[in-house]
Amino acid sequence: MNKITIVIPNYNGKAFLKDCLQAIYQQEDAPEFEVLIVDNASSDGSLEEAERFFPSARTIRLSENTGFCHAVNVGIQESKSPFVLLLNNDTKIKSGFINSLYHAIVPDESLFSVSAQMLQWDREDLLDDAGDQFTLFGWAYGRGKGRPATKYRKACPVFSACGGAAIYRRSVFDEIGLFDELHFAYLEDLDIGYRARIHGYRNAYAPGAAVIHYGSAASGSRYNAFKARLSAANNVYVIYKNMPVLQLFLNLPWLITGFFIKWLFYVRKGLGRIYAEGLCIGWKRCFSAEGHSCKVKFQWKHLKNYVIIQWYMFINVFKML
Repeated sequence: MNKITIVIPNYNGKAFLKDCLQAIYQQEDAPEFEVLIVDNASSDGSLEEAERFFPSARTIRLSENTGFCHAVNVGIQESKSPFVLLLNNDTKIKSGFINSLYHAIVPDESLFSVSAQMLQWDREDLLDDAGDQFTLFGWAYGRGKGRPATKYRKACPVFSACGGAAIYRRSVFDEIGLFDELHFAYLEDLDIGYRARIHGYRNAYAPGAAVIHYGSAASGSRYNAFKARLSAANNVYVIYKNMPVLQLFLNLPWLITGFFIKWLFYVRKGLGRIYAEGLCIGWKRCFSAEGHSCKVKFQWKHLKNYVIIQWYMFINVFKML
């Protein structure tokens, strides 16, 4: 029986998918795994090429581009293994990657997810992400982005795993739910890691699981109108969805300051109006029937976990600086 299902969401990934799959099948001493490609109606022949060169990989064809969240949810629901490894199509894993993630998560049942060491495509000595953090300002950020990978050699807890390269304990999805498809893409990994924390689970970083990541391959660039609008909307929604009312009011001055600074940042990028539109979209989503139904209901038994989350958001401000 497979111990891991590697789920790869694909949308027009012809420039990357073949290399991604080749690196997976070259892994040595990895636990039993299967590969499942969930294709978001690609039109560039990337799925056909994958099926031709890697016939052992299973594929699911979706009739339209439903986004990252729906695609990985389809993969998770289709999987039968105790662990699911999510991998972007614009990644190339290094030797020992699967083994490192597997052995990092198996011994500790309190772990929901383990994030990989993501390296920049054009500078493999620099980090792209070493797990994600979340702050009182409402900002999510990747640990170590742009810094030497040698400085992030120790395993450690993180607020959430980066969904581009991380392993998840499948049984926890039955308790906290799948990825929220209202996100479509961006910050959905923060949201699900946040939900896991509310339920008392932890997320961690495994430096031995190294992977090269092209980054923003689907959206085209690191800063663009699509990403700015969607990220802003999802940022508002994540906060509304996961924070109880009292915690929201407690953090409101920090959050207002954080969103204002972020707006100024996007103004300098020429995307200030787009970012503001995204905030409005997120605000409307919070008060929609769909958004309201997805809000995590406060339970007194989780009070300790909310206190721990609040502390992490506080100290992450200083870690970021």
